[in-house]
Amino acid sequence: MSLISVKNLTFGYEGSPNNIFENVSFNIDTDWKLGLIGRNGKGKTTFLKLLQGKFEYTGTILKSVDVDYFPFEITNKDRMSIDIVHDIAPNIEDWEIIKELNLIDADAEILYKNFNILSGGEQVKILLISLFLKGNNFLLIDEPTNHLDVDTRNNLINYLQKKKGFITVSHDRNFLDKVVNHIISINNTNIEIKQGNFSSWKENKDRQDNFEKMANEKLQKDINRLEIASKNTAKWSNEVEKSKYKTNNSETSIDRGYLGHKSAKMMKKSKVIEQRIDKSIDEKSNLLKNVDKNESLKIIPIESRKNQLILANNLQIKYDGKVIFSNVSFEVNNGDRIAIIGKNGIGKSSILKLIIGKEIEYNGTFKMANDLKISYVSQSTENLTGNLKTFVKDNKIDESIFKAMLSKMGFSKIDFDTDICDMSEGQKKKVLIAKSISEKANIYIWDEPLNYIDILSRIQIEEAILKYRPTLIFVEHDETFIEKVSTKIVKLEK
Repeated sequence: MSLISVKNLTFGYEGSPNNIFENVSFNIDTDWKLGLIGRNGKGKTTFLKLLQGKFEYTGTILKSVDVDYFPFEITNKDRMSIDIVHDIAPNIEDWEIIKELNLIDADAEILYKNFNILSGGEQVKILLISLFLKGNNFLLIDEPTNHLDVDTRNNLINYLQKKKGFITVSHDRNFLDKVVNHIISINNTNIEIKQGNFSSWKENKDRQDNFEKMANEKLQKDINRLEIASKNTAKWSNEVEKSKYKTNNSETSIDRGYLGHKSAKMMKKSKVIEQRIDKSIDEKSNLLKNVDKNESLKIIPIESRKNQLILANNLQIKYDGKVIFSNVSFEVNNGDRIAIIGKNGIGKSSILKLIIGKEIEYNGTFKMANDLKISYVSQSTENLTGNLKTFVKDNKIDESIFKAMLSKMGFSKIDFDTDICDMSEGQKKKVLIAKSISEKANIYIWDEPLNYIDILSRIQIEEAILKYRPTLIFVEHDETFIEKVSTKIVKLEK
């Protein structure tokens, strides 16, 4: 059995007031298939880089195997894909490459195309089979499903089910449930490894969180009760002590010895109660450290006076005069939540762009109600620059609501002061989501909103959609999200 052993790992970026990891220790069996999860900005990619030896740290990381990182960086993409495979796995025969491609449900002809003209899904497949063909190494697979359509994701699932010896960072619950047999969770104060898939981890996490919340409430009640008892006992002790020195006209003598004994006994009882309070406070301090608040997000939809907002009849999008998908018909009414699905490149985003008023060539009928207020989330984060204050001003949104939404999705005080271009991709996407749900709109148009966004935030977004029921049209490849929030599905086909 080969192991990766992490002991007392401590790491923080220079200039940052807090360490990302503090004295964390655990062991990984290199035959395991692990899913690495945690809030955006908690250090998932940093942890993978530490395993690669890219940063200095304190503590020890002992590896009995070499590690490889996905996506593998290709310096010259203007070459045939088969040459790139041979660069990564030089001792592999062509027949072995073709056999591996069959396992991931890819056509062998992509080997003889230049890598840079392959689709995103085809590039993922080439790089992934290359690393597994290389052999004997432990793979660090960083967010392999981003931007991939449902069919390609399922190809990856089927492929990775046949493999072992990897850590994958993914926010796709369906993917993690079907692929991994252990979960590494980066929590608020530690890193934990649990056997099972995401669903079993989540069930156990919810159970532990609920237990800690109940224990915390009980301890708080005990502390309150004991504090009252301690104050009363101390008060009674002082009053008894004072009564030793009272004088009155009665001839009855005061037994000062008895009163002193009684006072001392009550004071001792008070100290015992204080010790119990200290013990309860100590127990309480060990609870809730890794409990996520998971506070509710809020959406402010505006219902249109017209019920039918959009009507598409025999719609076809065209590029350079060429139709890119078969005609589709659908209508959008108040409260509908419509998922547009289909393979990558088939025109899903083009329909969203048509709705928001971009110049798109099309056949068929397309009508929209007048004066609709639309909130749009772009697939890309490339144009995000500056700080959050400037972003709020430029987009004319309520700063307090916007920042509250970001805070609920895991933004810290440090994150609020970070320039947007220095944020992780997941944090950038949260900026776009927080902007959209801070806007009052008749219809929300979201283009792959969940790319890079952590699982807990995805669950928050789902719950908000189900609670506030906005009219929503979205493109997304997360099957769990689609299943939970959509009321209609529009599928595009060639």
